[in-house]
Amino acid sequence: MTTSIYQQIASELNVRDAQVIAAVTLLDDGNTVPFISRYRKEVTNGLDDTQLRNLESRLGYLRELEDRRHVILKSIEEQGKLSDGLKRDILGADTKNRLEDLYLPYKQKRRTKGQIAIEAGIEPLAQQLWQHPHSDPETEAASYIDADKGFADTKAVLDGARAILMEQFAEDAALLEKIRRQLTQHAELQSRVIAGKENEGAKFKDYFEHDERLTKVPSHRALAMFRGRNEGILQLSLNADPGQDDKSTGSYCENIICDHFKVTIDSAPADRWRKQVVSFAWRIKILMHMETELMGNLREMAETDAIKVFADNLKDLLMAAPAGPRSTLGIDPGLRTGCKVAVVDNTGKLLDTATIYPTAPHNKIAESARVVMALVKKHNVDLIAIGNGTASRETDAFVAGMLNDAGEKIQTVMVSEAGASVYSASELAAAEFPGLDVSLRGAVSIARRLQDPLAELVKIDPKSIGVGQYQHDVSQSQLAKRLDAVVEDCVNAVGVDVNSASAALLTRVAGLSTTMAANIVAFRDDNGRFADRKTLLKVPRLGPKAYEQCAGFLRVMNGKNPLDSSSVHPEAYPVVKRIADNTGKAIDAMIGNHDFLRSLNAANYADNTFGLPTVTDILSELAKPGRDPRPEFKTATFAAGINEVKDLEPGMILEGSITNVTAFGAFVDIGVHQDGLVHISALSDKFISDPREVVKAGDVVKVKVMDVDLQRKRIALSMRLNDEPGADNKPAGRDKGNRDSRPADNQKRSFSGNQDSNQGSKRDNRGGNQGAVGGAFADAFANAKRN
Repeated sequence: MTTSIYQQIASELNVRDAQVIAAVTLLDDGNTVPFISRYRKEVTNGLDDTQLRNLESRLGYLRELEDRRHVILKSIEEQGKLSDGLKRDILGADTKNRLEDLYLPYKQKRRTKGQIAIEAGIEPLAQQLWQHPHSDPETEAASYIDADKGFADTKAVLDGARAILMEQFAEDAALLEKIRRQLTQHAELQSRVIAGKENEGAKFKDYFEHDERLTKVPSHRALAMFRGRNEGILQLSLNADPGQDDKSTGSYCENIICDHFKVTIDSAPADRWRKQVVSFAWRIKILMHMETELMGNLREMAETDAIKVFADNLKDLLMAAPAGPRSTLGIDPGLRTGCKVAVVDNTGKLLDTATIYPTAPHNKIAESARVVMALVKKHNVDLIAIGNGTASRETDAFVAGMLNDAGEKIQTVMVSEAGASVYSASELAAAEFPGLDVSLRGAVSIARRLQDPLAELVKIDPKSIGVGQYQHDVSQSQLAKRLDAVVEDCVNAVGVDVNSASAALLTRVAGLSTTMAANIVAFRDDNGRFADRKTLLKVPRLGPKAYEQCAGFLRVMNGKNPLDSSSVHPEAYPVVKRIADNTGKAIDAMIGNHDFLRSLNAANYADNTFGLPTVTDILSELAKPGRDPRPEFKTATFAAGINEVKDLEPGMILEGSITNVTAFGAFVDIGVHQDGLVHISALSDKFISDPREVVKAGDVVKVKVMDVDLQRKRIALSMRLNDEPGADNKPAGRDKGNRDSRPADNQKRSFSGNQDSNQGSKRDNRGGNQGAVGGAFADAFANAKRN
């Protein structure tokens, strides 16, 4: 069966069997996905990290399926009931549902009404009446009366016979598959408000009377309805026969049961009883089972989609452009308790802190300006990072005025505070800054995440960063696993300076455990900088296997070996030496020499150990050693005077940054403490099925304000700048002559203002548009556009 698993995965990934076999072998040998995708391209023939993650996930599922298959075969065989046909069906089952359907009749279960009737000898009657409808039920049942066994009259006997057939039908794998196929294709999810819950559940109003084809329910609507059910507002059910007004004629699934057993129910003496058997089997046994299964499948698919949204957004956020190693002043804005200020140097080391009170109710503007400008001059500050939470716009206005009065041209950037409070109170922050006030730790984090978002955000549980869709409604274990994989892939794609990285960052490097990461930091503290990669082997508990996995992702800048600062793996250093020997060019002279490296033929240096893909990667890395795959740093500029939702007017064209991308659209920070929604239909002039085809978290975009709901603080935006508020805006060609609405350069800039879609934190709940009713808002906005 292992061969069939490889073939199935290969088919799903559209790759060759040999690639899957090679990848599985590497994974089973303890190799990590980042290591395989980067340094074993010859073995897998170029499978990338996304393919390998999907392969790893499917491999786990199919192996679980295989294990369950063996358990079932053994169980049925021990019962002496494993026929050749049943064994063939079990071996051919390709899903867990199909496998469990086949196992149903043989599964150990508590005594049922049907089993009790069989034990009383009533099964022959059930088969007689089902196969020969011209028999009279009352007459036939009379001979089976046995009060001692609990069947004192013909009604009890006929009920027992009916129970026998109901249970047999509900355990018929072929029948269940036919009904499952019918329901999957045609059934509707039906949502109704529970009487008396209308006011309490107003946020679920769009689902008070909602019907939708099961196959058409998008993940955000499904999760919204499931949340409504969990909160006791909505009642969900499966409508197996949508459009059928007269339910007295029976369900179409009852016809499927009759067709399956090749029976026709007419007016024979036993047909009324047989019709009851079919109806009861469907409504009491099969429908309940199928409703539970299909609802579970819908939820699982919705959760998978939601987790993917979170993972994609997290990847975009982690891979956002770093401002770089520049002296930075971070401000965590506040009102009553003041603004916390921290200055870090170009390596992220904390230099100084302060607390200022430039906002209401204190309004100590002049005093605060003196404090900040003193810090700026003392530490040669290049950047100012302002958290995007409560009082952020007021703080930004203060900083802009201060810099203007002082004649300073320092770039000011609005930075997401998402997860900053979580980091501040964490054991990691306490260990890093044991004597520093918790609130000041947040200012340090804000400054550092501007310098390098990836290095700082890895210190926070990815779930706390909050760029997800209904993140609290999905499987937390699956979410954590997927997000951890994203963080690992991002960290290893960028690489880590082993002499400056925190233990939290090192933990995410391929092959390193938490203990190994801590040991690297301790070794560095005790022995000074790592001079080369080989010294890593002296770190306690970091053995040859861990070194193999991590070495290529750890950089030693300005070390003994110039290759140690590149992504060239130490195992491939002989290839570089061979190139140097053959060309007479010193290794340090080759690095960065584009013209020389471009003149080399990679095939001339490939061999059985290091193939063409590896040599090609080596030459590319030597041309741009240690290059950062992240984009160039850029920011959005917010409009002057637009500070709150009430300042917005339909028709305004503003600049903002994408904070979150969901299945139904994208949320944009336009500087009013409340993200606006660009529905998927307003993202582009052409049809798109996925918002990520157009935008990703952190993108700087221009949007037009289409509608503002002050009461609910909801903002509808469009990226089609030729759309007109209140008009039927159908996709059209882009307006080449849109007026330029870029605000003045001295206004606030926004950087990656992502927010937990479900949180109601102290920050200012700017994620309200993205919360429990995000799907409902999206649908309402779409309807408004259509109408």
